[in-house]
Amino acid sequence: MKTALHWFRRDLRITDNTALWQAYTEGDRLVAAFCWDEAILKSPDVGPARVHFLLRSLEALSRNLESLGHRLIVRHGPPEQVIPGLAHEVGADAVFVNRDYEPYSVARDRRVAEALAGRGIVLRSHKDSVIHEEREVLTRTGTVFSVFTPYSRAWKARPVSWPVPRLGPPKAPPPVVPSLPLPADARELGHPLAQEVFPAGERAGLEALDRFLEARVFDYDHGRNVLSLEPGTSQLSPHLRFGTLGIRTVLERLQSARAKAPTAAGQKSCDTWLSELIWREFYLQILSNHPRVATGAFRPEYERIQWEGTDAQFEAWCAGQTGYPIVDAAMRCLAATGWMHNRLRMIVAMFLTKDLLVSWQRGERHFMRTLVDGDLAANNGGWQWSAGCGTDAAPYFRIFNPVTQAEKCDPDGSFVRRWVPELRDAPSDCVHAPWNRPLFLTKSRYASPIVQHDIQRGRCLAMYQAVKGASTEPRTPDTLDE
Repeated sequence: MKTALHWFRRDLRITDNTALWQAYTEGDRLVAAFCWDEAILKSPDVGPARVHFLLRSLEALSRNLESLGHRLIVRHGPPEQVIPGLAHEVGADAVFVNRDYEPYSVARDRRVAEALAGRGIVLRSHKDSVIHEEREVLTRTGTVFSVFTPYSRAWKARPVSWPVPRLGPPKAPPPVVPSLPLPADARELGHPLAQEVFPAGERAGLEALDRFLEARVFDYDHGRNVLSLEPGTSQLSPHLRFGTLGIRTVLERLQSARAKAPTAAGQKSCDTWLSELIWREFYLQILSNHPRVATGAFRPEYERIQWEGTDAQFEAWCAGQTGYPIVDAAMRCLAATGWMHNRLRMIVAMFLTKDLLVSWQRGERHFMRTLVDGDLAANNGGWQWSAGCGTDAAPYFRIFNPVTQAEKCDPDGSFVRRWVPELRDAPSDCVHAPWNRPLFLTKSRYASPIVQHDIQRGRCLAMYQAVKGASTEPRTPDTLDE
C-alpha cells in the first residue's frame, strides 16, 4: 500500500492545495504533518503576531482535516531530521511539499531532500503559492525582469492555472503515530501576544475574500489610498502569506467579480487589484533570482550610502513619537494590531529613510518582527522601493511629504485622531501639522517634530547624490508617486 506524506508549511488549507491534492491522488494512504522549526521560531525576524496567526491557522487546519477523517501529525525539531524520520516511521514512499522560495527555505528543503534520499524516499515539490515561478516569466532575451510594468505585461500574457479540488476523505486508514498537541497559546512558543490580529484559518480567509469581492473591490482604485473605517484594501496578505487562501482561488473569484462589475470603473479597480497581486509575484521572483537582496540593496551602488540617522530617531519612529501625526498614527497602529495599510507602509518607510536618514534595513527588520503578514519578498521589495535602492525606475529622488500624504489619505484626520489620542481634539486645519498652532501643540502634549522635512529632503538628496556622483538636484515633484 503506497503511503504519501504531505508536509504543510505555507499552505495551511485543504482546498486548492497542489501538493496535498497530489499526495492524496497518488497515494493509497495520506499522512498530513507539520513541523515546528526552532530556526524559524527563534529567528530575530519572527514576532508574536505572525506566530499567533500561524498557530490559530494550524488549529483550523487540524479541525478541517479531522472533519474529513484525516489527522494532523505535529512534530518539533530540525526538519531535516524530523521529516525523514516521520516518513520512515509511516512507511512513506514520497514526501510532498509546495515550494517555498526564501533563501532559508530553499536551503532547508535541500537538506531535507538529501536526508530523505539517504532513506530511499523522494521529496516531491510543487508550485502552489504563485501563478508563475521565478523563471517562468522572462524577457524576450531570456533574462529576468527587473522592472515591474514589462513584467506585469508578460505575466498577464501567460495562461493562468485554476484551483485544484478539495481534499477528500481517506482512501485507507493512515498509520497511527504519535503527535504533539498544538500549543494553547503562542506564549508557549516563546512569543507572548500583546496585539489583536485578524481571524486566522482557511474559512476566515475565504470569508474575507468574499467580503472584499462583494463590493469593495469595485472601488479599489480610490479605496486603496484612503484610510477609513471600512477598509479599502483586501487585507488578505496574512492569508496569502500562510497559504490559508490559495492564489488560484483568489484569481478565479476575482475574474467572476470583474464580470459582474457594475461599471467600467469597477472593472478598472479589479484590474488594479490584479496588478497588486502581480507585484507580490514580481518581488518573489526578484528574491528568488537575486537572493542577495535579502541582505543588501538590489542596486549595489547604494550599499555605499552613509546613513546619518541616529538610534534615538529610529527608536522614536518605532514608538510613534516623531511629531509627524500620520507617521506616529501608523506606527502605533502597527504596534497594536500587527497590521498597517499599504499606503501607510510607504509613508513611514519613506519617512524613516528620507526624513530620518536611517537605513531601510532597520525598518525592514522592525516590520518583519511586527507585521502579521511579514513576508520576506514583499517586505524587502517594498522597503527597497521606498528607500530608492530597489527595482523602481525613478528611485532615490522620490520623496514623500508626510503632511501632503496625510491630507490625501486621511483628509478628515479620523485615522490620526484614533491612534494619536493627544490630537483627538485637534482642529481640522492642524491635525496633520499641529506645529502650525504652537499653543495647541503645547497643550496637547504631543511630540514636537524631531526633524524638519524641508531640511531633511535636501540632506537626503545630497546623501544619495554623493553615492550616485550627481552634481545637481533632479527636478522631481515632492508629492505622490506616479
